[in-house]
Amino acid sequence: MSELKNRYLSLDVFRGLDVALMIVVNSPGNGATTFAPLNHASWNGFTLTDLVFPTFLFVVGNSMSFSMKKYESMGSGAVFKKVFKRTAIIFLLGFLMYWFPFFDDGHLKPFAETRIFGVLQRIALCYMFASIILHFVKSKTAIWLSLIFLVAYHLILIGFGDLTLTGNAVLKLDEWLIGPKHMYHGEGMAFDPEGLLSTLPAIVNVIIGFLAGKFIQKNGQNFETIAKLMMVGFALVFAGLAWDLLLPINKKLWTSSFVLLTCGIDLVAIATLIYFLDMKKTKGWSYFFEVFGKNTLFIYLLSELFVITLFSIDANGSSLYRWIAENIFISWSGGYMGSLLFALWIMLTCWAVGYFMDKKGIYVKV
Repeated sequence: MSELKNRYLSLDVFRGLDVALMIVVNSPGNGATTFAPLNHASWNGFTLTDLVFPTFLFVVGNSMSFSMKKYESMGSGAVFKKVFKRTAIIFLLGFLMYWFPFFDDGHLKPFAETRIFGVLQRIALCYMFASIILHFVKSKTAIWLSLIFLVAYHLILIGFGDLTLTGNAVLKLDEWLIGPKHMYHGEGMAFDPEGLLSTLPAIVNVIIGFLAGKFIQKNGQNFETIAKLMMVGFALVFAGLAWDLLLPINKKLWTSSFVLLTCGIDLVAIATLIYFLDMKKTKGWSYFFEVFGKNTLFIYLLSELFVITLFSIDANGSSLYRWIAENIFISWSGGYMGSLLFALWIMLTCWAVGYFMDKKGIYVKV
């Protein structure tokens, strides 16, 4: 969802930074020996890794502030058609990614056991709802709707369950709607951190990203813009920490306090990048991340399929993923550093593909 023309360098670099970090945290050589900031909080709480996905949604909103300009001259039917088509493609890509490599021991993997919701699926749904809202209502109304979404979600969480892994409303809806076999099992049980209900507050991350992008375009790259982004960012961080007293910051439930905290951090981060990249022109280091930022969705998919493929290939009774991590990285550098170096290798391999694509002028859009 990238518009390569008329876009600020800071936005591309921000996207790229996030994708690079996303690949690193998703590809540890050994999950048991991973540095703490590169792990998600076990339940309540917050780590650097917890910031990655909401930032991805925030930068989706940034991109929409450019791409949706052309919707203004389109009829409602054409807008719905374009939005629904893009939503369907991204959702399907996410579903196929979880189904990949499609076969197991020579047999087609059963659809009944394939995860339905996930990262790309959440991006698709958030994009769809945010696009419709932002096309048909004014910015002030979108802000009020965002607040309503966050308050409503808070009330739903406390009204239809508790805030534990086994008793929350997100789990209950997904179990009723799609069943445990179609859910993520990474917590040792069926629970999807990208479930349907918790997509509601995640829409707000996209809306705030859109409004930030629109504000930057309208007001330009200057100290006043940076100051206002910083002030709103710190205000949201404070509001998120205050809301944490009533509803804990929790990435896996995507609580309302988590939304405010992450949006606040993202606003401060984008303001900082505008200062250094677009104003001070200190961009000798930025091209590395631009490569990721110009083919964001493709490189993310590539990284996931690369990891899945390595896990699928047998190597002396283990997966090729484990073999490479243990024998090439961890064996000489230790558990924690080796795990990180392996993740960096995955990231740099994907970067090399992105670099080749950029040099050839290949930009994959959905």
